[in-house]
Amino acid sequence: MQSADHLAASRHARMRWNTPLAPEHAALLLQRLDVRPGARVLDLGCGWGELLLRAVAAGGVSGPVATRGVGVDTDGDALERGRRLAADRSLNRHVTFVEGEAAAWQEPADRVLCIGSAHAFGGTLPALDALTAVVRTGGRLLLGDAYWERPPTPEVEEIFGPDVVTLPGLVEAARERGWRVLHLSTADQREWDDFESTWLAGQQEWLLTYPEDPRAADVRTQLDERLHEYVDGYRGILGFAYLVLGR
Repeated sequence: MQSADHLAASRHARMRWNTPLAPEHAALLLQRLDVRPGARVLDLGCGWGELLLRAVAAGGVSGPVATRGVGVDTDGDALERGRRLAADRSLNRHVTFVEGEAAAWQEPADRVLCIGSAHAFGGTLPALDALTAVVRTGGRLLLGDAYWERPPTPEVEEIFGPDVVTLPGLVEAARERGWRVLHLSTADQREWDDFESTWLAGQQEWLLTYPEDPRAADVRTQLDERLHEYVDGYRGILGFAYLVLGR
């Protein structure tokens, strides 16, 4: 494989999922999401669908009524990775990956995941409104979204935009829209550090392997800028919350 192909493949290569989330925390969220046998699970902005696959497996696929899932994303490469993962776990008959806009999806499901994808709906508040249409009556939504843990500097606010709210603001926005908070937890610092490190790791490894590649200087600059933004910028300022919501 050429170095160019290695560079493309290195994107997200070391990440379990594209969110600050430890495996034991994910297991807790899936427990609170309470996926039942035969449920329909929808993941909007699924990426490669790791959490979707675990949710479907948790619901059960070997009994008389199988749990099924659909993942929707615009990233074709991520979706292909998801299809490979599903096949490796014998879940490809139970999970479908669809390339498309999350905000355009209309078919409702019993359990819906929307993690780090509120931007696809225009922001947190529009997402909380729009997602009411795709969660069936009695269903549950697992929403993962950023919030300000501490007041941001102007530089940090410029990175993430003016629409990020505080954690109390996020909870109140959900309540105002008729959602009930069944579970609330936040990413801790180790989860954040691991997320940021693994986000960089695949390309860092490519850079060490191909230091003479013509694009190495640009890749090095991009990686250094991202690390600087995190360590000197939003580390400890930007938080990430996971809410299991019901209606």
